[in-house]
Amino acid sequence: MRKRVAFAVLTTVAGLAGFAVPGAYADETVGDIQITGVVVNGGKSIVVDTADKTITVSATATDPSGIWDADFYLWRGPDGTDPHDNPDGYILPKEDTAPADCVASSSTTSTCTKTFTFEPDWWLTSADAGTWKVGVQVWANDDSRAERWAYTTTRLQRHSKLTANASPEPIAKGKTLTITGKLTRANWDTLDYRGYTNQPVKLQFRKAGTTTYTTVKTANTSSTGNLTTTVPAYEDGYWRWNFAGTSTTPAVNATGDFVDVQ
Repeated sequence: MRKRVAFAVLTTVAGLAGFAVPGAYADETVGDIQITGVVVNGGKSIVVDTADKTITVSATATDPSGIWDADFYLWRGPDGTDPHDNPDGYILPKEDTAPADCVASSSTTSTCTKTFTFEPDWWLTSADAGTWKVGVQVWANDDSRAERWAYTTTRLQRHSKLTANASPEPIAKGKTLTITGKLTRANWDTLDYRGYTNQPVKLQFRKAGTTTYTTVKTANTSSTGNLTTTVPAYEDGYWRWNFAGTSTTPAVNATGDFVDVQ
């Protein structure tokens, strides 16, 4: 009976008990098997709000005998922050307990897929946002196998929100318009949204009847994520805030607020 190479992957944040750091383990290939690609969450960053987020990870592999099975592990190791004080330095999302679903595209090549769930209401903390490594193992029908501890990386981000409000409305031409707003992001420790402090955010304007926004100025968020600035009003159009994003927080645009200039 064919058996997988022994590999301890936990489904909770308890970590990889008994494992040394990944650097102590070399990538391994036995036989002619090759991993030709790994895709996490459709190639997009993993953006989590205050509810569970389930994503898929898939690997394409090839071997003359055909592909039998695959397994994956998403992790952050001792070279990153460990908010859970795990002595081994690993944290992992909950994985699907079912085997990976492998679909053959030919007699030698298959794509295997598995799901993982990030759970802010159980183990995920705000400090977990950032770059995660993606490990993969694949097995062929002739017992060839390949293992990569960090085949690629993915980015785990805290979902962001941004608002904009321009006043007064309407306004006389040439008078001063005040634009306020707030930049917040998911807090996985408190399961709500909190202001994102001291972040540069662009104020943008789109003239009525056009489709393109132009940056007017940049302002920084306050200690509570609030934004405020003033500009002279000369023509009808839409005002919005634009945040470019960071490694832990995705980019976001506020909905444009229309101002009638009279």
